[in-house]
Amino acid sequence: MNPLALAVGTRRRAPCPTRRSTLVTWAQQACCAAVSSLLLLGGALAEDLRLAVSRGPVSLPIYVAEAKGYFEREGIAVRLRDCDSGRACFQLLAQGQAEVATAAELLVTLDSFARADTAIIATLSASMHHIKLVAYRGAGIQAPDNLRGKRIATVAGSSAQYFLDSWLVFHDIDPKDVAIVALAPDQLAGALARREVDAVAIWEPIASAAIAALGQDALVLPSPRIYTQHFSLIAPRPVIARRQADLIKLLRALARAQRFIAEQPVPAAQLLTLRLPGAAGLDKLSEHDFRLTLDQSLIATMDGQARWATRQGLVPAGHPSDNLLHSIEPSLLRKAVPGSVSLVQ
Repeated sequence: MNPLALAVGTRRRAPCPTRRSTLVTWAQQACCAAVSSLLLLGGALAEDLRLAVSRGPVSLPIYVAEAKGYFEREGIAVRLRDCDSGRACFQLLAQGQAEVATAAELLVTLDSFARADTAIIATLSASMHHIKLVAYRGAGIQAPDNLRGKRIATVAGSSAQYFLDSWLVFHDIDPKDVAIVALAPDQLAGALARREVDAVAIWEPIASAAIAALGQDALVLPSPRIYTQHFSLIAPRPVIARRQADLIKLLRALARAQRFIAEQPVPAAQLLTLRLPGAAGLDKLSEHDFRLTLDQSLIATMDGQARWATRQGLVPAGHPSDNLLHSIEPSLLRKAVPGSVSLVQ
């Protein structure tokens, strides 16, 4: 084990030479001071709020808060950890490697059937366009009905699959009439580019990568108003109880960031492009409502997802309506941003 990590973990001061005699050299004194300083720094770092962040436009408020120093202004140290998806962030949360995570509300809906020990403390972004259905024109796809019998890749048990099923049903296509190919998020764009599948249903920025891979052969099928994804901040109940004050500071910093996005969209879009090369910043901003909220539409969405998950066999039979309400914790956002909670409970 790293000696510094051991010292920080046990909160004991590492042994240093004392000035009992003139034999103590300047180098030894400097070493003692350096170790003491590092121990103090380690103690501060131990109090950092560990936030797992899904890589994508949905996380723009976090990117802005970090770049503009809003976390520090609110008096909180936040340590960010990038994830390829909300599911990966949620796994870090479950493993204790993060205290807060960003993820779509579906993961909390599924969790409510099991432990029900995580809760949404705020919605960062609401979007009907974050997940896209990208098709290969060369497969003879020009309209929704052309998808019958086609191979469509998505991430199994994810918000992308929920979107895909809802999209198909809206267009009177039985999901059994298409071949669903389950792939990991980082495999979808490549599979479409190699023509291993005919279409993909996936979130940004992977959707943009799939479009770029196909070039002129890419077709983004229109998305009706079937699913608004509530990309959320999620924390375990014990963390909410233990770090309530820090979470309120986090929410205030993100509220600052969202005001910046609303008032200065061009710099915000430039920041997004720098963070996610290849993603058109302003285009992505227009696809999201970045207000920090908790509203009744979140409950309605999760209720529909609970029924879908039961039909899909993703969860045991039964509808945890009480657990869904327990899966949202509005008290922190009420304190941080008054007027931003409109839940009916």
